[in-house]
Amino acid sequence: MENTTENKMGVMPVGKLLVQISLPMMISMLVQALYNIVDSIFVAQISENALTAVSLAFPIQNLMFSTIIGTGVGINSLLSMRLGQKDQEAVDRTAMNGILLATISYVVFLIVGLTVPRPYFESQTNNQEIIEYGVTYLRICMIVSFGVFSSITFERLLQSTGRTILSMASQLTGAITNCILDPIMIFGLLGCPRMGIAGAAWATVIGQIAAGIVSLILNITKNKEIKFELKGLIPSGKIIWDIYKVGIPSILLGSIGSFLTYLLNLILGAFSTTAIAVYGVYFKLQSFIFMPVFGLNNGIVPIVAYNYGAKHKDRILRAIKLCAIAAFTIMMIGLLIFEFLPRLLLGMFNASEEMLRIGIPALRIIALHFPIAALSITFISVFQSMGRGLFSMITSFIRQIIVLLPAAYLLSLTGNINNIWWAFVLAETASLICCVFGFKNVYKTQISTL
Repeated sequence: MENTTENKMGVMPVGKLLVQISLPMMISMLVQALYNIVDSIFVAQISENALTAVSLAFPIQNLMFSTIIGTGVGINSLLSMRLGQKDQEAVDRTAMNGILLATISYVVFLIVGLTVPRPYFESQTNNQEIIEYGVTYLRICMIVSFGVFSSITFERLLQSTGRTILSMASQLTGAITNCILDPIMIFGLLGCPRMGIAGAAWATVIGQIAAGIVSLILNITKNKEIKFELKGLIPSGKIIWDIYKVGIPSILLGSIGSFLTYLLNLILGAFSTTAIAVYGVYFKLQSFIFMPVFGLNNGIVPIVAYNYGAKHKDRILRAIKLCAIAAFTIMMIGLLIFEFLPRLLLGMFNASEEMLRIGIPALRIIALHFPIAALSITFISVFQSMGRGLFSMITSFIRQIIVLLPAAYLLSLTGNINNIWWAFVLAETASLICCVFGFKNVYKTQISTL
């Protein structure tokens, strides 16, 4: 009988279980990617400088997202493992300590939002219009970021217990709210004052707050595997360490991405601000392909973690195989879209002729790494679910700092901006090689002995 989430993750056919858990995540993350694209499409209608400002804001925003998502990965992995071990007290304390960590993280980024935006933008451009757009946008997104910290944390708690449909409901709430408010607040519709780029920021944070409220309510009313008691907020050094043992590598992984994007913007800025805008547009567009894959791989984290705790070797291996096949298929579809429809994709962002000239070859070249990335992402999710987040960090460091950044810089010295994009293909190939070696180690030391 499949009366509990534990039994479902332990006995339901793996293919069916992966679909049941991952599909809601994939849909919700696809919608989130869509509203990120919609957000930039509306901002592009203001001006190319506004679009460039949002692109330059990405590294700091990504650092914030990486912090809470990485913490959520640690919570998800540890809580699912404790569910597999049927340790109720540890489940409850893990959840509450995770909430505490999210609160502390918000306070840190509130302070950053009050102090960092202006010097950050001034370090990247002398264009005063871009600076003012960027400072306005980033300050709002960071100071009012408590919505994203609460929504992601509570969504991870729902995912950890297999309630991904409820998690999807929360994410859809935020995405839909943002999409509705974007044109209203940016362009001053339905009696709302015209707020420009500030309207884009407010639409984003209001959507995040809405998602946070919904996910909190769903956890309290529907997530019966977790008892939310205030005494659980008492910090536990062991629980916090176990969360961050997996979470910190994930946080650093995302932080490395922020550092990389910042430096790539400087490299591209030596060519033109339009090149920075193209890179920002690429990031928005590729998220529409990558987000479903991330949702799919987020789905295998609780499955692998639970079955590792329950010592079900065959179920772990089947979940990995099915996930890799599905991720590769999605990425191949993305590759075809980028190769055959780059002009249409860029046209959605009110692209100038200069943006088209730079952007069309950029999309076609960078997309070549999509199928390779599908396999790397799958391996990284396995590392996280089995408490080997350090492997994820090492792989990302090699990919982005050891390979991608130096390659991009060296290729930029040719004076041909199109050569820079090949750095992504080189870096992803190096990442996959590292992942294969890492998985061999995990299989030998953890999986084969079950």
